[in-house]
Amino acid sequence: MTKKHLFLPVIALFLCCAGQEARERFIRIFFPGGQEVIAELALTDEERQRGLMFREGIQEDQAMLFVFEEEGIHSFWMKNMRFPIDILWLDKEKRVVHIEPDVPPCPRDPCPSYASPRAAHYVLELQSGWAQRHGLHLYDRLEFILPREKN
Repeated sequence: MTKKHLFLPVIALFLCCAGQEARERFIRIFFPGGQEVIAELALTDEERQRGLMFREGIQEDQAMLFVFEEEGIHSFWMKNMRFPIDILWLDKEKRVVHIEPDVPPCPRDPCPSYASPRAAHYVLELQSGWAQRHGLHLYDRLEFILPREKN
């Protein structure tokens, strides 16, 4: 068997594993009104700190879901953001406990912080105006399955 023939299975395995990892970095989130978005997951401290910083925008069907180890008061700021967003805080039952609509980018320090008055386990960032356009309300329950919940 030539080196080329040995190398092809390695490439195929790499692509397969990379595809699996990519699939586990994004999930579908379903809303009570029938809408759905594809959310990029922010699972680590580093991913949560970076969030959507430095990106040019977000589409109507895109989101970022911040997953925390414990329910608590999680505050966010808009430093290094280039576009406004809606921020939703969800409790451990995936119910909306706070909506901060149309949060603007922070052009210079000091940047204000945004937090829910109630404890949250997840925070969802969406395109600005999304919650109002789709009639999202407090205590609406969202549906999603995290990769580790699939096992």
